[in-house]
Amino acid sequence: MPYWRLLCAVLLLGLLSTALSLVQPWFSRVLIDNALLHHNMKALEEIALMMIVVTVFSTLVSIASSYLYIRFSAQSLFDMRLEVYRHLQRLSPQFFARRRLGDIVSRLNNDVGEVQRVCSDTLLSVLSNILFLAGSVTIMLWLNWRLCLASLALLPVGGLALRHFQARLTQRTRTMRECSAGLGSFLIESLMGIRLVIASANEHREAENFERHNTSFIEALLRMQFLSFLAAAAPGMVLTVSTAMVFLYGGRLVIENQLTIGSLVAFMAYHLRLLSPVQSLMGVYTNLLTGAVSLERVFSLLDIRPEVVEVADAKPLSGIRHDVRFDHVCFGYSKDRQALKDISFRIPAGSLCVMIGASGAGKSTIAELLVRFHDPDEGSVTFDGDDLRELRLEELRRRVALVEQVPFFFHASIRDNIAYGQPDATDEEIRASAAAACIDGFIQSLPDGYSTVIGERGATISVGERQRIALARALLRDPDLLIMDEPTSALDVQSEAAVARELARALRGRTALLITHRMALVEIADMVIVVDEGRIVEAGNPERLLTGARRSAMFPVAAGEPA
Repeated sequence: MPYWRLLCAVLLLGLLSTALSLVQPWFSRVLIDNALLHHNMKALEEIALMMIVVTVFSTLVSIASSYLYIRFSAQSLFDMRLEVYRHLQRLSPQFFARRRLGDIVSRLNNDVGEVQRVCSDTLLSVLSNILFLAGSVTIMLWLNWRLCLASLALLPVGGLALRHFQARLTQRTRTMRECSAGLGSFLIESLMGIRLVIASANEHREAENFERHNTSFIEALLRMQFLSFLAAAAPGMVLTVSTAMVFLYGGRLVIENQLTIGSLVAFMAYHLRLLSPVQSLMGVYTNLLTGAVSLERVFSLLDIRPEVVEVADAKPLSGIRHDVRFDHVCFGYSKDRQALKDISFRIPAGSLCVMIGASGAGKSTIAELLVRFHDPDEGSVTFDGDDLRELRLEELRRRVALVEQVPFFFHASIRDNIAYGQPDATDEEIRASAAAACIDGFIQSLPDGYSTVIGERGATISVGERQRIALARALLRDPDLLIMDEPTSALDVQSEAAVARELARALRGRTALLITHRMALVEIADMVIVVDEGRIVEAGNPERLLTGARRSAMFPVAAGEPA
């Protein structure tokens, strides 16, 4: 609908091109009956000139129609993919954790492309073929109505033959799409884990798995194509028999002087060209069946409701001036898996809070609630008394920076990766944030400095360097709330101490939440919260919590760290 004007232009030009093609067979009748049989040279020249004019005009119309169609088709394809992509961006990270990436990519790329092809091709094909079919039948009836009825007698049989294959072809197409998605998922997963594959000497096994997936896809493709061939061949055979009937009956009419030779030649031209629109219309039916499978797969994504949505009258987020507060928050990833149980705590604005707890205690879930990857099942999370569910989602995520334990990097320069959340940042600002994360010296030592390209997911640098670059990226955004999930877990004791000193300086006066189990970060905190099995078991200042036997219970000593 957004392109209805362009679509109308395409359809009008297509219909004009079809109408011009209807004129071509008529020339054969005039050529034989008016020129050749009467030895009329002038009529022959006039007909030849008309054929040239009509052909040139038809070619120009066809070129214009094809150009506009390609423009319309490409733009509509892009818009559909963009709509699906934007919808995927609104879904929670848990959706992507439950689905195979290859299947999502297959639906976004292959299935959307198939839907676009069927939608754009079908409308133009149906209208042009119906016009050509109606025009041809009208002219054939005018030439000889009895011969026309004979030529059309077997068409219903071809339609029934095609319908016979309907359900089977739909199922085979669905199976082929699923096999294609499975193959794509395997390739993405195996290439992402190529280091593990090589390190464990499993290249041969993964190659066998690839062969197995590929074989399944090829077999499903061949089964679908074979059935598609049968669906197309059966009506074609019926129409070929119909053509033989026209030859016999039409020849008899000529012999009995009930039909001129020119009329029979023109009739046969229309009849033979009649096969193309009939087969095209039957092919459209087949395409609609296969397109319906792709459409179902695309809408199964679009029908997934985002878990986090912005309310209609969402408030702007001007900044955190007072506190961040969890008030009796409960949350579970499923009904039988409760990650947080009646969590309540307060982080005053401008304070550095360290959250500690064993793996699986719920610390990362708290961080995800603060950026609204999820919403609480019960209770509320507030900034200055405003429930996060009432704030504008984009502003919230711009003002809250999350540094994850395993940060993501694009295949781009270090400068571009640091500036990803702040693309208009100057080189001085980028260097300042890198210095605050204790990574500026390392970057400067590289041959290309900040222009050094990091491999996908940061594979070309160490884990500790990735964490510090991710921290620099977060600091560059100057967020109101900075959340760091184990920001120093991959650092040695000396590097961690240096990062801790720089963090203490860089985060002074900034509201920050550090999730860690390392002593160096605990000691720079203004307050400490201890989480255990989804509950807050202790909260207070670090001096009180770092005394006595409680220290060894709550804060395990890292290797190489003095006890």
